[in-house]
Amino acid sequence: MEKTMWRTIFKTGLILLVVFSLTACNAFPSILESLPFVNAGNQTSKVEKSTPVAQETVPTPTAVAPGASGVLAAYEGTLEQVYQKVNPSVVSIRVVTEVSVVPQSFPDFPFFFDPFNDLPDTPQVQEGLGSGFVWDQEGHIVTNNHVVEGADKIEVTFSDGYIVPAELVGADPYTDLAVIKVDVSADRLVPVTLADSSQVQVGQLAIAIGNPFGLSNTMTVGIVSATGRTLPAGETRYSIPEVIQTDAPINPGNSGGVLVDAQGNVMGVTAAIESTTRSNAGIGFVIPSVIVRKVVPSLIADGKYQHAWLGITGTSLTPSIAKAMDLDPEQRGALIVEVTKDSPADKAGLRGSTERVELDGSTAMVGGDVITAINGEPTQTIEDVIAYLAIKANVGDTVEITILRGGKEKTISVTLEARPSSSARASAVSGEVYLGITGVVLDEALVEGLKLPKDTTGILIQRVQADSPADKAGLRGGTRPVSINGRMVLAGGDVILAIDDQAITSLKDLQDVLAQHSPGDVVNVTILRNGRERTVEVTLEARP
Repeated sequence: MEKTMWRTIFKTGLILLVVFSLTACNAFPSILESLPFVNAGNQTSKVEKSTPVAQETVPTPTAVAPGASGVLAAYEGTLEQVYQKVNPSVVSIRVVTEVSVVPQSFPDFPFFFDPFNDLPDTPQVQEGLGSGFVWDQEGHIVTNNHVVEGADKIEVTFSDGYIVPAELVGADPYTDLAVIKVDVSADRLVPVTLADSSQVQVGQLAIAIGNPFGLSNTMTVGIVSATGRTLPAGETRYSIPEVIQTDAPINPGNSGGVLVDAQGNVMGVTAAIESTTRSNAGIGFVIPSVIVRKVVPSLIADGKYQHAWLGITGTSLTPSIAKAMDLDPEQRGALIVEVTKDSPADKAGLRGSTERVELDGSTAMVGGDVITAINGEPTQTIEDVIAYLAIKANVGDTVEITILRGGKEKTISVTLEARPSSSARASAVSGEVYLGITGVVLDEALVEGLKLPKDTTGILIQRVQADSPADKAGLRGGTRPVSINGRMVLAGGDVILAIDDQAITSLKDLQDVLAQHSPGDVVNVTILRNGRERTVEVTLEARP
């Protein structure tokens, strides 16, 4: 009897086994007290400040699986009830993008007849899949910006299979959030309830619902693995703060879906994974609900969101940097590396770093102001500064920034402005250049599926922007839509291997190399084309 019970519990996963063991030795309160659908009258939610977009009462389960233990039945009951509550709110999103691809000629064989040489651009269709969730009963649905960006057609499938077209209402690439709208009756729209992600604790139950690999209405379970992560905001130079990390399985297609707590309240929007194979490796990232709550209403009302902008780049103060600046090695804060011209920081007199030093074999800039607090709130890292501006500050706010300058503390008032668009920043920030491509980072699945040489790393070009530096240099985008492990890519494009002999293995590598150059610089781009390496000269230009 006892062996049978333990075998059953083991099948539910390591988490349940550990919790059951702790319960058995009375080291922690019974798991029954922590599950929201057992003794609900005495239950206090971990997320005390859940602010719903629409409230929904969750019934207490009346049935228990025959033969299951009390702990297992409570756990299963929680998951079942969460799914029943949240699943009607989660939708599948299909997007279609029409791309114009120029057929490739055969420059290596000048006397080879190319039947496509004189044909006009050939239209191709690229399809993508993602997830979303119902925000309100007016038909607004929230998803990731990268799911719907550039889409010519958006289609939404509800949990019951009902399909309806959608239109884009607003998007914000800096938080990777977007809002689309459908025209359906209100009774089909079941809005979610938002949790307060600032109250989320590492170790609490985390439940993801979405459409991985197009498999609709899929629920996976894990825990909150970490909080306070920072996630790069797509191809921008900015970051998304206070990101939640989870080991609940997240895969391609989950983007735009939800991560909920044991009460079925949305802790955040599933957005990205860390993996060498583009499938679940136990590290998923979720845009927190505190940002969702702040951004989405503006996207609905205005189609955009205005971010509070300080106008600096910086880094966290480490013992090595502190020592180089003759500060206490235990001093913490955010070191200002660069101040953007005519930015709020510049107007207030904040100072960037001007001294170049060698630290651990690399060059670093030091000597700038060190931000130690904003409006009295300590800032231990640059991530703290980013989080404060994103979550607690608004355009037009005047904030009191406490700094260390020359080892002495000083407070400076700064009036925050709206973050300028990328095109406006391009003219204001020296050295911001671009290639004019979109691409995907190669992984093992793509290398194998595209039959590239083993161990090839780089960026597979998908599209080349007309009249861009890449276009003028003759770089080529993909021509053939193919599906590899459920992922649609355009095959046949050049693979960027290196720039000026610096290996390019990620989008960050590409951004870092380009950041070293100014408009007019000529770089040597090493590419793989038709199985052969070659070098192409590209003259960089200012980002339009």
